[in-house]
Amino acid sequence: MANEVRNRAAEVNERFRPVELTAETVTRPAGPQSATVHSFLSHLRDKGLECVPEPLSLDGETETLRYIDGESGGDGWKNQHDEQGLRSAARLLRRIHDASVDWVPPADAVFHAPPTAAGGDVFVHGDPGPWNFVWRAGEAIALIDWDFLHRATRLDDVSYALLWFAPMRDDRSTLEWHHFPRVPDRRARIDAFLDAYGLPADFDVADAVVRRRHATIEHVRRLADQGLEPQKTWVADGSLEEEAAEIAWIEENRSLFSR
Repeated sequence: MANEVRNRAAEVNERFRPVELTAETVTRPAGPQSATVHSFLSHLRDKGLECVPEPLSLDGETETLRYIDGESGGDGWKNQHDEQGLRSAARLLRRIHDASVDWVPPADAVFHAPPTAAGGDVFVHGDPGPWNFVWRAGEAIALIDWDFLHRATRLDDVSYALLWFAPMRDDRSTLEWHHFPRVPDRRARIDAFLDAYGLPADFDVADAVVRRRHATIEHVRRLADQGLEPQKTWVADGSLEEEAAEIAWIEENRSLFSR
């Protein structure tokens, strides 16, 4: 059911947010947060980071960014099955977080995701799943789709990523949705991701991921209440109930994620 909901949501997302691709550019509808995101991406690129899209234009209705060649979306999942790909994503995420520290948002900045209650000293992606990384030869070389940029702690992004990279989901989803050839050692993958990122594994991973997943639920509900797609369709199709069930699964299987 969860996979069917996400597949239908992806179809809705394409219908409401059409994307035009060329060999050089990506053009898509702009949102209230787009100018802020462009400022952030320009900041990173000015610091020499070519692992985020280059903003090219913003006219109020659409935004255009430089296309980054590689595999992403559904094609990206297989690239993080082995430890090389897993670690490359963690290193890339750390590099971006470090470079975000000294960015000063514009005075009229608009964020499409709320800051976390705990505040934070970095600016995070907000949706760093395997689908939003660009992959070449099994390595993560870029992170795209920054609509949910917001200030938070590093753990905000890391715990979100661990949910999908470990993955902290049941065996059926791991095989059918994540396309692993066999169920992996989730704790070993968690340790590898944290080691590559450079974050001590001295916290309760299950607690961190559950907190982050609750925050995701509230964010989706808030956007759906505003009538925004694809979140409105996700909620109508029962995605929040599916999310709650998956949180319960994490709680019931804590031994898979602990030392």
